[in-house]
Amino acid sequence: MTLLRETLDEALDGAPGLVSVSLGRLGAPPAYTRLADEPHYAASTMKVAVLVAVHRAAEAGTLDLDAPVPVVNDFASALGDGSRYADDPGYDNEREVWDRLGAAAPARWLARRMVVRSSNLATNLLIALVGLPTVAEAWRLAGATGSVTGRGIEDWAARVAGIDNTVTAADLARLLGAIATGSIAGPRSRAEMLDVLAAQEQREDLAAGLPDGVRIEHKNGWIPGVRHGAGVVRPGDTPPYVIAVCTTGEPGGDDDARRLITRVSRIAWDAREELTR
Repeated sequence: MTLLRETLDEALDGAPGLVSVSLGRLGAPPAYTRLADEPHYAASTMKVAVLVAVHRAAEAGTLDLDAPVPVVNDFASALGDGSRYADDPGYDNEREVWDRLGAAAPARWLARRMVVRSSNLATNLLIALVGLPTVAEAWRLAGATGSVTGRGIEDWAARVAGIDNTVTAADLARLLGAIATGSIAGPRSRAEMLDVLAAQEQREDLAAGLPDGVRIEHKNGWIPGVRHGAGVVRPGDTPPYVIAVCTTGEPGGDDDARRLITRVSRIAWDAREELTR
């Protein structure tokens, strides 16, 4: 473990801004951490907690995943003062949900688009469907200590008022680990969530550090100055491991952040046998 620590420390020492890492075998304490409890703006990594909340609501019988959900672009602000907000289609990475505006789509399909193409509109539709307290419960059940999903995406009035979405690398690792071990949802939900996370199409950071064909169940997120990636890697020749990397630096440094996360992912892959000890 000393060599892994030295290699990761060498890669991260001197990196600009705040870099947090949690890395370890699935179901075990982390083998390596670096500022893992420091809070970062969540960006789209908060969508994993929404995914869990949706499936837990389905398991509780309060949500039918296959029932149609009206696709609208009008949401109640987390301020709770009756104000409303809407998403900007130009701020979204996904078009298929917008193409259904004014029609309807199943919650199951929305949950998939929320992850595989990181749809902001699908995220807000699902938050409106299950409620922010249900998302908070997902974090709590995962053992999170410093992550909060306080508002929907683009609820700027709430953000100005101090209501925000934050994550830590430790909590992202806990949440992904809880999904993968089945401690946060039943077997059917577990399998479906992992398949959705494995189908995630934005693969330019954590996944880029792995050999072709290696399965990773993951979610990333970014805005200017922020990029994170968290996932469960299944090497095949060793037990799975969980990796979460959060970076907060200067706006415009996204290429450097992507390369840094890829490098951490590659180091973890090369040390995967050491992680099992």
